[in-house]
Amino acid sequence: MPRAATSERLVGAAPVFTALGDETRLRIVSRLAREGPLSITRLTDGTELSRQAISKHLRVLADAGLARGRRCGREQIWQIEARRLRDARRCLGEISAQWDEAIIRLRRLVEQDSPED
Repeated sequence: MPRAATSERLVGAAPVFTALGDETRLRIVSRLAREGPLSITRLTDGTELSRQAISKHLRVLADAGLARGRRCGREQIWQIEARRLRDARRCLGEISAQWDEAIIRLRRLVEQDSPED
């Protein structure tokens, strides 16, 4: 994959990485991925966070395209947007491949310049 394309994808994925950079939001995403769609009340259970705090974190996740909410009666049910996570994973995979290539090039360079035993 050309580096320009990877760079453009990274720029597009930046909001995802920014949103996941917060420990609370990362926990919310992990919980939604593990347990499936949950209400704000359920997401608040077991935490010291208020419903308002959870709601703010969910809004950041929604703005980054990582989660979406839907009304179900009086509750808002939230779920993961798996496509955005897959896109972020693909970006990280491309970066990893670039680093692997750089290490191979460095190894070849070092081995070429090494004196023979």
